[in-house]
Amino acid sequence: MPEVYTHGHHESVLRSHRWRTAENSAAYLLPHLKPHMRILDVGCGPGTITAGLAGYVPQGHVTGIDAAPDIVEQARELTVGRENLDFTTGDVYALDYPDDTFCVVHAHQVLQHLSDPVLALREMHRVTKPGGLVAARDADYGAMVWYPSLPVLDDWLALYEKVARGNGGEPDAGRRMHAWARAAGLADLMVSTSTWTYATPEDRDWWGGLWADRTVKSAYAANATGGGHATTADLARIADGWRAWAADPDGWFAVIHGEILCRA
Repeated sequence: MPEVYTHGHHESVLRSHRWRTAENSAAYLLPHLKPHMRILDVGCGPGTITAGLAGYVPQGHVTGIDAAPDIVEQARELTVGRENLDFTTGDVYALDYPDDTFCVVHAHQVLQHLSDPVLALREMHRVTKPGGLVAARDADYGAMVWYPSLPVLDDWLALYEKVARGNGGEPDAGRRMHAWARAAGLADLMVSTSTWTYATPEDRDWWGGLWADRTVKSAYAANATGGGHATTADLARIADGWRAWAADPDGWFAVIHGEILCRA
């Protein structure tokens, strides 16, 4: 089943992905990990969360899979000197593993980009051992909050949601995680939320800068103009809005995430 990753893999996107760690992006899962566990990280991207998880299972093993071969190659740089970590290509709808293989199957910011997240969760559950965990965390764009209230960022949000849904995804995934898990037949659910917050000058510069670049340079930009959702002038105006927000000393931005832990 072909899927479109709305952001693509421009440097501005990978700049964001490489910032992510097990601690800042999978804290809800970490207390449940045990040293011997075998983990599958679905949609691993450049692998920073995956590598972090490997540190929590020193007698176990972590495999990261991603649909993009070039990104998998980048992630493999993290395996140097690590015997309990590997990366390969894979399809979340057809995982190349037998039933009941992994203690934990994890996905971070993946379900929002899929046309059938319920099917993906069923497949993740299939390869999870009885008593193991299916874990997923996704942002909810409609719940993102910022200050000051710049109308141009309202335009950014409306455009992003239009582009993402045009690609078959659901950007307001966080609020749907519980419902998707139930629809997939998963039970014994633990549901939580957590946030990323950007308010320091350094954090604002980083977050606003990567979104300014992403708005005009990434696959998202090409999808926005190619799909007839925006003009290049629209995108330039939104990118300037991100820079204006980042430069404001009162600037504040919060990203809320929905999280699910499902006991298999």
